[in-house]
Amino acid sequence: MRFGLFIPQGWRLDLTGIAPADHWSVMSSLAATAEGTEWDSIWVYDHFHTVPMPTDEATHEAWSLVSAFAATTSRVDIGQMCTAMSYRNPMYLAKVAATADLISGGRVQMGIGAGWYEQEWRAYGYGFPSAGERLARLDEGVAIMKQAWETGRASLDGVHYQVDDAICAPRPTAGRLPLWIAGGGERKTLRIAAQYADYTNFDGTVDGFAHKSSVLQQHCADLGRDYESIVRSANYNVVIAETDAEVERRLDALEQRLARFVHPEAAAATMAAYRGMPAVGTPEQVVENLSALADLGMSYGIFYFPDIAHDRSSFDLFVDEVMPALR
Repeated sequence: MRFGLFIPQGWRLDLTGIAPADHWSVMSSLAATAEGTEWDSIWVYDHFHTVPMPTDEATHEAWSLVSAFAATTSRVDIGQMCTAMSYRNPMYLAKVAATADLISGGRVQMGIGAGWYEQEWRAYGYGFPSAGERLARLDEGVAIMKQAWETGRASLDGVHYQVDDAICAPRPTAGRLPLWIAGGGERKTLRIAAQYADYTNFDGTVDGFAHKSSVLQQHCADLGRDYESIVRSANYNVVIAETDAEVERRLDALEQRLARFVHPEAAAATMAAYRGMPAVGTPEQVVENLSALADLGMSYGIFYFPDIAHDRSSFDLFVDEVMPALR
């Protein structure tokens, strides 16, 4: 299994209590720690407002961070999970990503999806198109980006995007960027993934991962794509401790911290993404859970530690006891 680390950027209220002027030193220090340990990649989210509710707490912009990490690291891959296609014109995005990739020496991973956070879309003036339109934009946008990176130019007279001999120079270091198509929509998203993706990223529970994998496999068969050529990944929230009691204490502390910034009901609902999930428990439990997923073909996990900006003990325990068992 390969391992990616989400760097806290404020979106999930994970930099609260730290002065904004100090945020970059926290983020860059964690990136340096990832470089010095066994992490394969570092990741950020492409969002503008906090969750589970919009607040005035800082949320740092994804592609600015990608370029900053590109300039200040030397080994780890750098990705976003995931860029919302409609937030930027796809040809412009292809250019931004190619430039960041050159800064990094060829380490940028292109995570891309249709987008979902309605409040954020409307607040920034993007409207909120139907799911079908957002997915159609994803399809057209990915086609433009691939053409731009692989040939240096792109033309497409689409329904949602039109580019006419647009130049992408310089191109990415390797002449293309690895494409991570994120999302588990079974009719469209996974079909787009079967057509274009080097990596997928969807439901990380045992039952969900097995089902989405089977849908992806059928789309690959329909399109004549080698299913095994696509790396299947998933994201995991990590709350880990030596005992069940300490795990529960950490979960309660997380809920209480969130409840200081959002409605208690929203904080409680957020905990459903933690309790009972594969990367929550003792090291032995987490290894057992992730091993079962590895047996299903989940070969790349991307892990989020909600308290890492303030306390690295969970992170250290994961690095010391979980990662060696799964590599």
